[in-house]
Amino acid sequence: MPSRYLFHFAQVHTDFRLPELQSIAELHSIAYTLPENQDDRDPRRPFMVVELEGEEQARLLARRCILIKAVYEFYAQGSTYEELHAANKLSEPLWTRYAEDTSFRFLVSSSHHKIPQSRQREVMESFSYMDFKGKIDMKNPEIILLCFEEYEERHDKTLAKYEGDGDFRQVFFGRLIEEGSARPLVGKFDVKKRVYYGNTSMESEISLLMANQTLASPGKLVYDPFMGTGSMAYPTAHFGALVYGSDIDGRQMRGKQKKPGIIRAATQYGTASQIIDLATFDVTHNPWRCGELFDAIVTDPPYGVRAGAKRLGRKRELSERQRELCLQHSISPRPDDQPYIPPTKPYELSHLAVDLVLLARYLLKPGGRLVFFLPTVTDEYEEVDIYSMLCDGMEVIANSLQDFGSWGRRLVTIKKTTSKKYDPPTFEPVQPKYEEPVHVPAHKDFREKYFQGFKPKSSEEVQNAVNTEAEGSQ
Repeated sequence: MPSRYLFHFAQVHTDFRLPELQSIAELHSIAYTLPENQDDRDPRRPFMVVELEGEEQARLLARRCILIKAVYEFYAQGSTYEELHAANKLSEPLWTRYAEDTSFRFLVSSSHHKIPQSRQREVMESFSYMDFKGKIDMKNPEIILLCFEEYEERHDKTLAKYEGDGDFRQVFFGRLIEEGSARPLVGKFDVKKRVYYGNTSMESEISLLMANQTLASPGKLVYDPFMGTGSMAYPTAHFGALVYGSDIDGRQMRGKQKKPGIIRAATQYGTASQIIDLATFDVTHNPWRCGELFDAIVTDPPYGVRAGAKRLGRKRELSERQRELCLQHSISPRPDDQPYIPPTKPYELSHLAVDLVLLARYLLKPGGRLVFFLPTVTDEYEEVDIYSMLCDGMEVIANSLQDFGSWGRRLVTIKKTTSKKYDPPTFEPVQPKYEEPVHVPAHKDFREKYFQGFKPKSSEEVQNAVNTEAEGSQ
Protein backbone atom coordinates (compact mmCIF):
# COMPACT_ATOMS: atom_id res chain seq x y z
CA MET A 1 0.00 0.00 0.00
CA PRO A 2 1.45 3.43 -0.96
CA SER A 3 2.63 5.71 1.82
CA ARG A 4 2.74 9.49 1.89
CA TYR A 5 6.00 11.44 2.08
CA LEU A 6 6.63 15.14 2.56
CA PHE A 7 9.06 16.66 0.07
CA HIS A 8 10.88 19.85 1.02
CA PHE A 9 12.13 21.67 -2.08
CA ALA A 10 14.84 24.28 -2.46
CA GLN A 11 13.28 27.63 -3.29
CA VAL A 12 14.98 27.97 -6.68
CA HIS A 13 14.05 27.01 -10.25
CA THR A 14 10.50 26.15 -9.26
CA ASP A 15 9.48 25.41 -12.86
CA PHE A 16 12.10 22.64 -13.01
CA ARG A 17 10.94 20.67 -9.93
CA LEU A 18 8.25 18.41 -11.35
CA PRO A 19 10.11 17.59 -14.60
CA GLU A 20 13.17 16.60 -12.55
CA LEU A 21 11.04 14.51 -10.18
CA GLN A 22 9.39 12.78 -13.16
CA SER A 23 12.76 12.09 -14.81
CA ILE A 24 14.44 10.58 -11.76
CA ALA A 25 11.32 8.55 -10.96
CA GLU A 26 11.45 7.17 -14.53
CA LEU A 27 15.17 6.45 -14.18
CA HIS A 28 14.58 4.32 -11.07
CA SER A 29 11.19 2.92 -12.20
CA ILE A 30 9.46 4.62 -9.26
CA ALA A 31 5.68 4.98 -9.31
CA TYR A 32 4.44 8.12 -7.57
CA THR A 33 1.24 10.11 -7.18
CA LEU A 34 1.03 13.87 -6.79
CA PRO A 35 -1.74 15.58 -4.78
CA GLU A 36 -5.07 15.81 -6.61
CA ASN A 37 -5.67 19.37 -5.45
CA GLN A 38 -3.92 21.77 -7.84
CA ASP A 39 -3.05 24.14 -5.00
CA ASP A 40 -1.30 21.33 -3.10
CA ARG A 41 0.80 20.40 -6.16
CA ASP A 42 1.82 23.99 -6.94
CA PRO A 43 5.58 23.74 -7.68
CA ARG A 44 6.17 27.23 -6.29
CA ARG A 45 5.35 26.07 -2.77
CA PRO A 46 8.23 24.68 -0.68
CA PHE A 47 6.39 21.53 0.46
CA MET A 48 4.51 18.80 -1.37
CA VAL A 49 3.03 15.52 -0.17
CA VAL A 50 3.75 12.68 -2.61
CA GLU A 51 2.59 9.05 -2.51
CA LEU A 52 5.29 6.41 -3.01
CA GLU A 53 5.48 2.64 -2.64
CA GLY A 54 8.00 2.79 0.19
CA GLU A 55 10.76 4.56 2.05
CA GLU A 56 13.55 3.29 -0.22
CA GLN A 57 11.96 5.06 -3.21
CA ALA A 58 11.89 8.29 -1.20
CA ARG A 59 15.59 7.89 -0.40
CA LEU A 60 16.50 7.31 -4.07
CA LEU A 61 14.75 10.52 -5.08
CA ALA A 62 16.43 12.50 -2.30
CA ARG A 63 19.86 11.20 -3.34
CA ARG A 64 19.52 12.22 -6.99
CA CYS A 65 17.11 15.19 -7.33
CA ILE A 66 19.05 18.45 -7.18
CA LEU A 67 16.02 20.48 -6.05
CA ILE A 68 15.02 18.27 -3.09
CA LYS A 69 16.34 19.50 0.27
CA ALA A 70 14.90 16.65 2.31
CA VAL A 71 12.21 13.96 2.43
CA TYR A 72 10.07 13.14 5.48
CA GLU A 73 7.62 10.45 6.44
CA PHE A 74 4.40 12.44 6.40
CA TYR A 75 2.29 12.46 9.56
CA ALA A 76 -0.06 15.42 9.31
CA GLN A 77 -0.83 18.89 8.01
CA GLY A 78 -3.38 21.60 8.71
CA SER A 79 -4.19 25.26 8.34
CA THR A 80 -4.18 25.54 12.16
CA TYR A 81 -2.46 23.59 14.92
CA GLU A 82 -5.84 22.21 15.97
CA GLU A 83 -6.22 20.64 12.52
CA LEU A 84 -2.62 19.43 12.58
CA HIS A 85 -2.96 17.70 15.95
CA ALA A 86 -6.26 16.09 14.97
CA ALA A 87 -4.67 14.69 11.81
CA ASN A 88 -1.54 13.60 13.69
CA LYS A 89 -3.60 11.58 16.14
CA LEU A 90 -5.10 9.72 13.18
CA SER A 91 -1.54 8.84 12.09
CA GLU A 92 -0.72 7.37 15.50
CA PRO A 93 0.29 3.91 14.11
CA LEU A 94 3.13 5.57 12.21
CA TRP A 95 4.81 7.23 15.17
CA THR A 96 3.91 5.15 18.22
CA ARG A 97 6.61 2.61 17.25
CA TYR A 98 9.20 5.25 18.20
CA ALA A 99 7.52 6.44 21.41
CA GLU A 100 8.94 3.96 23.94
CA ASP A 101 12.73 3.91 23.70
CA THR A 102 13.90 5.85 20.61
CA SER A 103 16.19 8.84 21.05
CA PHE A 104 14.85 11.85 19.20
CA ARG A 105 15.24 15.51 18.35
CA PHE A 106 12.30 17.84 17.79
CA LEU A 107 12.65 20.88 15.53
CA VAL A 108 10.28 23.71 14.59
CA SER A 109 11.02 25.58 11.39
CA SER A 110 9.36 27.70 8.73
CA SER A 111 9.67 29.03 5.20
CA HIS A 112 10.02 32.79 4.51
CA HIS A 113 9.81 33.57 8.22
CA LYS A 114 11.68 33.29 11.53
CA ILE A 115 9.77 31.87 14.50
CA PRO A 116 10.61 33.29 17.97
CA GLN A 117 12.27 30.87 20.38
CA SER A 118 9.45 31.22 22.89
CA ARG A 119 6.81 30.11 20.38
CA GLN A 120 9.00 27.27 19.13
CA ARG A 121 8.94 25.95 22.69
CA GLU A 122 5.15 26.29 22.83
CA VAL A 123 4.78 24.33 19.59
CA MET A 124 7.01 21.52 20.90
CA GLU A 125 5.03 21.31 24.14
CA SER A 126 1.76 21.08 22.18
CA PHE A 127 2.89 17.63 20.96
CA SER A 128 3.19 16.28 24.52
CA TYR A 129 0.28 13.86 23.91
CA MET A 130 2.66 11.79 21.72
CA ASP A 131 4.36 10.83 25.01
CA PHE A 132 7.82 10.09 23.64
CA LYS A 133 9.81 8.46 26.46
CA GLY A 134 13.15 8.13 24.68
CA LYS A 135 16.19 10.31 25.28
CA ILE A 136 16.30 13.81 23.79
CA ASP A 137 19.53 13.82 21.78
CA MET A 138 20.47 17.03 19.96
CA LYS A 139 23.61 15.60 18.30
CA ASN A 140 23.01 11.99 17.24
CA PRO A 141 19.31 11.15 17.60
CA GLU A 142 17.83 7.99 16.11
CA ILE A 143 14.98 10.03 14.60
CA ILE A 144 14.32 13.71 13.92
CA LEU A 145 10.76 15.05 14.11
CA LEU A 146 10.08 18.32 12.33
CA CYS A 147 7.20 20.76 12.36
CA PHE A 148 7.18 23.20 9.40
CA GLU A 149 5.15 26.36 9.06
CA GLU A 150 4.65 27.55 5.48
CA TYR A 151 4.34 31.31 5.04
CA GLU A 152 3.57 33.27 1.90
CA GLU A 153 6.50 34.82 0.07
CA ARG A 154 6.89 38.50 0.95
CA HIS A 155 9.61 39.76 -1.38
CA ASP A 156 7.92 43.13 -1.91
CA LYS A 157 7.32 43.84 1.78
CA THR A 158 9.61 45.06 4.53
CA LEU A 159 8.49 43.54 7.82
CA ALA A 160 9.59 44.06 11.38
CA LYS A 161 11.23 41.15 13.16
CA TYR A 162 8.68 38.36 13.83
CA GLU A 163 5.92 40.43 12.19
CA GLY A 164 3.13 38.14 10.97
CA ASP A 165 4.27 35.33 13.26
CA GLY A 166 1.68 32.57 13.39
CA ASP A 167 -0.08 33.77 10.23
CA PHE A 168 1.04 30.74 8.26
CA ARG A 169 -0.58 29.17 5.22
CA GLN A 170 -0.14 25.53 6.29
CA VAL A 171 1.75 23.62 8.94
CA PHE A 172 3.29 20.18 8.27
CA PHE A 173 4.63 17.48 10.57
CA GLY A 174 6.75 14.41 9.86
CA ARG A 175 9.86 12.32 10.50
CA LEU A 176 13.08 13.01 8.59
CA ILE A 177 13.98 10.14 6.28
CA GLU A 178 16.86 11.60 4.30
CA GLU A 179 18.35 14.96 3.53
CA GLY A 180 18.91 15.71 -0.14
CA SER A 181 22.45 14.49 -0.74
CA ALA A 182 22.43 15.78 -4.35
CA ARG A 183 22.20 19.44 -3.28
CA PRO A 184 25.91 19.64 -2.26
CA LEU A 185 26.84 18.83 -5.88
CA VAL A 186 25.92 22.42 -6.73
CA GLY A 187 28.94 23.55 -4.71
CA LYS A 188 31.18 20.77 -5.99
CA PHE A 189 30.63 21.77 -9.62
CA ASP A 190 30.70 25.51 -8.93
CA VAL A 191 32.18 27.20 -12.01
CA LYS A 192 34.28 29.54 -9.85
CA LYS A 193 36.13 26.55 -8.41
CA ARG A 194 36.67 24.87 -11.79
CA VAL A 195 40.17 24.70 -13.26
CA TYR A 196 38.88 25.39 -16.77
CA TYR A 197 35.88 27.44 -17.80
CA GLY A 198 34.92 30.22 -20.19
CA ASN A 199 32.51 33.11 -20.44
CA THR A 200 29.78 30.83 -21.78
CA SER A 201 30.11 28.11 -19.12
CA MET A 202 26.78 27.00 -17.66
CA GLU A 203 26.19 27.48 -13.92
CA SER A 204 26.49 24.27 -11.95
CA GLU A 205 22.91 23.93 -10.67
CA ILE A 206 21.43 24.23 -14.16
CA SER A 207 23.95 21.81 -15.67
CA LEU A 208 23.06 19.27 -12.96
CA LEU A 209 19.36 19.67 -13.73
CA MET A 210 20.10 19.14 -17.42
CA ALA A 211 22.07 15.99 -16.60
CA ASN A 212 19.11 14.65 -14.63
CA GLN A 213 16.80 15.31 -17.58
CA THR A 214 19.01 13.05 -19.73
CA LEU A 215 18.54 10.18 -17.25
CA ALA A 216 22.34 9.89 -17.06
CA SER A 217 23.48 6.68 -15.40
CA PRO A 218 26.24 4.05 -15.73
CA GLY A 219 26.39 2.40 -19.14
CA LYS A 220 24.72 5.24 -21.05
CA LEU A 221 26.36 7.22 -23.85
CA VAL A 222 25.64 10.96 -23.99
CA TYR A 223 26.60 13.45 -26.72
CA ASP A 224 27.03 17.23 -26.59
CA PRO A 225 27.20 18.70 -30.14
CA PHE A 226 28.03 22.22 -28.86
CA MET A 227 30.54 21.18 -26.22
CA GLY A 228 32.19 24.56 -25.57
CA THR A 229 34.01 24.34 -22.23
CA GLY A 230 32.18 21.15 -21.24
CA SER A 231 29.72 22.35 -18.61
CA MET A 232 27.24 19.55 -19.33
CA ALA A 233 29.91 16.84 -19.53
CA TYR A 234 31.06 16.92 -15.89
CA PRO A 235 27.75 16.31 -14.06
CA THR A 236 26.63 13.84 -16.73
CA ALA A 237 29.84 11.86 -16.27
CA HIS A 238 29.53 12.18 -12.47
CA PHE A 239 26.23 10.29 -12.68
CA GLY A 240 28.02 7.47 -14.51
CA ALA A 241 27.42 8.18 -18.20
CA LEU A 242 30.09 8.12 -20.91
CA VAL A 243 30.38 11.44 -22.77
CA TYR A 244 31.31 12.37 -26.33
CA GLY A 245 31.65 16.04 -27.31
CA SER A 246 32.12 18.09 -30.43
CA ASP A 247 32.25 21.75 -31.39
CA ILE A 248 32.89 23.76 -34.53
CA ASP A 249 35.58 25.69 -32.62
CA GLY A 250 38.08 23.29 -31.10
CA ARG A 251 39.79 26.09 -29.20
CA GLN A 252 36.89 26.20 -26.74
CA MET A 253 37.39 22.54 -25.84
CA ARG A 254 41.20 22.61 -25.84
CA GLY A 255 42.06 25.84 -24.06
CA LYS A 256 45.65 27.13 -24.17
CA GLN A 257 47.55 24.41 -22.34
CA LYS A 258 48.90 21.18 -23.78
CA LYS A 259 46.36 19.08 -21.93
CA PRO A 260 42.84 19.92 -23.20
CA GLY A 261 40.91 22.15 -20.81
CA ILE A 262 37.90 19.85 -20.70
CA ILE A 263 40.10 16.90 -19.72
CA ARG A 264 41.77 19.00 -17.01
CA ALA A 265 38.40 19.95 -15.53
CA ALA A 266 37.12 16.38 -15.80
CA THR A 267 40.26 15.21 -13.97
CA GLN A 268 39.41 17.65 -11.18
CA TYR A 269 36.04 15.88 -10.79
CA GLY A 270 37.45 12.38 -11.20
CA THR A 271 35.57 11.74 -14.45
CA ALA A 272 38.30 12.10 -17.12
CA SER A 273 38.11 8.40 -17.99
CA GLN A 274 34.44 8.85 -18.93
CA ILE A 275 35.12 11.50 -21.59
CA ILE A 276 35.25 9.19 -24.61
CA ASP A 277 36.56 11.75 -27.09
CA LEU A 278 36.38 15.35 -28.25
CA ALA A 279 36.19 16.26 -31.95
CA THR A 280 36.11 19.47 -33.97
CA PHE A 281 33.45 19.62 -36.67
CA ASP A 282 30.31 21.43 -37.74
CA VAL A 283 27.19 19.46 -36.79
CA THR A 284 25.69 20.23 -40.23
CA HIS A 285 28.75 18.49 -41.77
CA ASN A 286 29.13 15.75 -39.18
CA PRO A 287 30.98 12.41 -39.52
CA TRP A 288 28.19 10.22 -38.12
CA ARG A 289 27.58 7.44 -40.65
CA CYS A 290 25.08 5.46 -38.62
CA GLY A 291 22.29 6.49 -36.29
CA GLU A 292 20.88 5.32 -32.95
CA LEU A 293 24.25 5.71 -31.22
CA PHE A 294 23.38 7.75 -28.15
CA ASP A 295 21.07 7.40 -25.16
CA ALA A 296 20.84 11.19 -24.81
CA ILE A 297 21.94 14.44 -26.39
CA VAL A 298 22.40 17.37 -24.01
CA THR A 299 23.57 20.81 -25.05
CA ASP A 300 23.31 24.56 -24.64
CA PRO A 301 23.36 25.86 -28.22
CA PRO A 302 25.06 29.25 -28.68
CA TYR A 303 22.40 31.88 -29.23
CA GLY A 304 24.45 35.01 -29.63
CA VAL A 305 24.41 36.89 -26.31
CA ARG A 306 28.06 36.04 -25.61
CA ALA A 307 28.90 33.89 -28.63
CA GLY A 308 26.87 33.35 -31.79
CA ALA A 309 26.29 30.00 -33.48
CA LYS A 310 28.27 29.32 -36.65
CA ARG A 311 28.15 26.77 -39.42
CA LEU A 312 30.43 26.14 -42.38
CA GLY A 313 29.77 28.31 -45.43
CA ARG A 314 30.17 31.80 -46.79
CA LYS A 315 27.97 34.78 -46.09
CA ARG A 316 28.30 35.78 -49.75
CA GLU A 317 28.95 33.66 -52.80
CA LEU A 318 32.41 33.98 -54.41
CA SER A 319 32.93 35.63 -57.78
CA GLU A 320 34.31 33.62 -60.68
CA ARG A 321 37.77 35.15 -60.13
CA GLN A 322 37.72 34.23 -56.43
CA ARG A 323 36.67 30.68 -57.29
CA GLU A 324 39.63 30.35 -59.65
CA LEU A 325 42.05 31.56 -56.96
CA CYS A 326 40.62 29.12 -54.43
CA LEU A 327 40.99 26.30 -56.94
CA GLN A 328 44.62 27.23 -57.56
CA HIS A 329 45.40 27.26 -53.83
CA SER A 330 43.72 23.88 -53.41
CA ILE A 331 46.09 22.39 -56.01
CA SER A 332 49.33 24.06 -54.92
CA PRO A 333 50.39 24.66 -51.28
CA ARG A 334 50.01 28.13 -49.80
CA PRO A 335 53.28 30.12 -49.77
CA ASP A 336 52.97 30.91 -46.06
CA ASP A 337 52.40 27.21 -45.26
CA GLN A 338 49.46 28.06 -42.97
CA PRO A 339 46.61 25.59 -42.47
CA TYR A 340 43.39 26.26 -44.29
CA ILE A 341 40.66 27.65 -42.05
CA PRO A 342 37.24 27.12 -43.62
CA PRO A 343 34.88 30.11 -43.68
CA THR A 344 31.81 30.16 -41.44
CA LYS A 345 28.51 31.96 -41.51
CA PRO A 346 25.91 32.73 -38.80
CA TYR A 347 23.58 29.90 -37.81
CA GLU A 348 20.19 31.44 -37.05
CA LEU A 349 18.70 30.03 -33.84
CA SER A 350 15.31 28.90 -35.16
CA HIS A 351 17.04 26.98 -37.98
CA LEU A 352 19.54 25.53 -35.51
CA ALA A 353 16.72 24.29 -33.24
CA VAL A 354 14.95 22.50 -36.10
CA ASP A 355 18.23 20.94 -37.29
CA LEU A 356 19.10 19.85 -33.74
CA VAL A 357 15.81 17.94 -33.39
CA LEU A 358 16.37 16.25 -36.77
CA LEU A 359 19.92 15.31 -35.78
CA ALA A 360 18.65 13.93 -32.46
CA ARG A 361 16.04 11.80 -34.18
CA TYR A 362 18.82 10.26 -36.29
CA LEU A 363 21.41 9.80 -33.52
CA LEU A 364 19.25 8.82 -30.53
CA LYS A 365 18.25 5.31 -29.63
CA PRO A 366 14.48 4.73 -29.36
CA GLY A 367 13.35 6.30 -26.09
CA GLY A 368 16.43 8.55 -25.98
CA ARG A 369 16.19 12.18 -24.92
CA LEU A 370 17.28 15.51 -26.37
CA VAL A 371 17.79 18.14 -23.65
CA PHE A 372 18.67 21.71 -24.61
CA PHE A 373 18.09 25.34 -23.74
CA LEU A 374 16.08 27.63 -26.00
CA PRO A 375 16.01 31.39 -25.30
CA THR A 376 12.70 33.13 -25.97
CA VAL A 377 11.33 36.67 -25.80
CA THR A 378 8.77 36.72 -23.01
CA ASP A 379 6.15 38.93 -24.67
CA GLU A 380 6.31 37.02 -27.96
CA TYR A 381 6.36 33.44 -26.67
CA GLU A 382 3.53 31.06 -27.50
CA GLU A 383 3.34 27.35 -26.78
CA VAL A 384 3.37 26.61 -30.51
CA ASP A 385 6.97 27.90 -30.68
CA ILE A 386 8.29 24.71 -29.07
CA TYR A 387 6.12 22.39 -31.12
CA SER A 388 6.97 24.13 -34.41
CA MET A 389 10.47 22.63 -34.32
CA LEU A 390 9.30 19.03 -33.88
CA CYS A 391 9.37 16.30 -36.50
CA ASP A 392 7.72 12.88 -36.71
CA GLY A 393 8.83 10.55 -33.94
CA MET A 394 9.85 13.30 -31.50
CA GLU A 395 7.70 14.42 -28.56
CA VAL A 396 8.08 17.22 -26.01
CA ILE A 397 7.90 15.82 -22.46
CA ALA A 398 9.11 18.85 -20.46
CA ASN A 399 9.39 22.60 -21.01
CA SER A 400 10.70 24.57 -18.01
CA LEU A 401 11.27 28.32 -17.94
CA GLN A 402 14.16 30.15 -16.31
CA ASP A 403 12.72 33.66 -16.26
CA PHE A 404 14.95 36.73 -16.68
CA GLY A 405 12.15 39.25 -17.16
CA SER A 406 11.94 40.46 -20.74
CA TRP A 407 13.41 37.17 -21.89
CA GLY A 408 13.93 33.70 -20.54
CA ARG A 409 15.47 30.43 -21.51
CA ARG A 410 13.47 27.24 -21.70
CA LEU A 411 14.92 23.88 -20.84
CA VAL A 412 13.25 21.68 -23.43
CA THR A 413 13.25 17.89 -23.11
CA ILE A 414 12.24 15.96 -26.22
CA LYS A 415 11.89 12.18 -26.33
CA LYS A 416 12.35 9.94 -29.36
CA THR A 417 9.12 7.96 -29.42
CA THR A 418 9.69 5.96 -32.60
CA SER A 419 11.78 2.90 -33.40
CA LYS A 420 11.77 3.72 -37.12
CA LYS A 421 15.20 4.28 -38.64
CA TYR A 422 15.75 7.62 -40.39
CA ASP A 423 18.34 8.78 -42.91
CA PRO A 424 20.88 11.40 -41.80
CA PRO A 425 19.42 14.92 -42.00
CA THR A 426 20.56 17.04 -44.93
CA PHE A 427 20.35 20.34 -43.01
CA GLU A 428 19.14 22.04 -46.16
CA PRO A 429 17.02 25.18 -45.56
CA VAL A 430 13.32 24.54 -46.03
CA GLN A 431 11.04 27.24 -47.33
CA PRO A 432 8.94 28.34 -44.34
CA LYS A 433 5.17 28.04 -44.46
CA TYR A 434 3.43 31.00 -42.86
CA GLU A 435 -0.25 31.12 -42.16
CA GLU A 436 -2.41 34.05 -41.19
CA PRO A 437 -2.13 35.54 -38.68
CA VAL A 438 1.65 35.46 -38.94
CA HIS A 439 3.42 34.32 -35.77
CA VAL A 440 7.20 34.40 -35.78
CA PRO A 441 8.68 32.09 -33.10
CA ALA A 442 9.89 33.97 -30.03
CA HIS A 443 13.38 32.50 -30.42
CA LYS A 444 13.84 33.57 -34.04
CA ASP A 445 16.59 36.18 -34.53
CA PHE A 446 17.06 36.17 -30.76
CA ARG A 447 20.50 37.77 -30.89
CA GLU A 448 19.19 40.82 -32.78
CA LYS A 449 16.24 41.17 -30.43
CA TYR A 450 18.49 40.90 -27.37
CA PHE A 451 20.79 43.73 -28.44
CA GLN A 452 17.82 45.84 -29.53
CA GLY A 453 16.38 45.59 -26.03
CA PHE A 454 13.42 43.43 -27.15
CA LYS A 455 11.58 46.37 -28.67
CA PRO A 456 8.43 45.13 -30.39
CA LYS A 457 8.40 45.33 -34.17
CA SER A 458 5.62 46.98 -36.11
CA SER A 459 3.34 44.80 -38.25
CA GLU A 460 5.08 46.16 -41.36
CA GLU A 461 8.51 45.12 -40.01
CA VAL A 462 7.19 41.66 -39.18
CA GLN A 463 5.79 41.23 -42.70
CA ASN A 464 9.06 42.42 -44.25
CA ALA A 465 10.96 39.88 -42.15
CA VAL A 466 8.59 37.14 -43.33
CA ASN A 467 9.02 38.14 -46.98
CA THR A 468 12.80 38.24 -46.61
CA GLU A 469 12.80 34.79 -45.01
CA ALA A 470 10.68 33.37 -47.82
CA GLU A 471 12.81 34.93 -50.55
CA GLY A 472 16.04 33.69 -48.97
CA SER A 473 14.78 30.11 -48.93
CA GLN A 474 13.78 30.05 -52.62
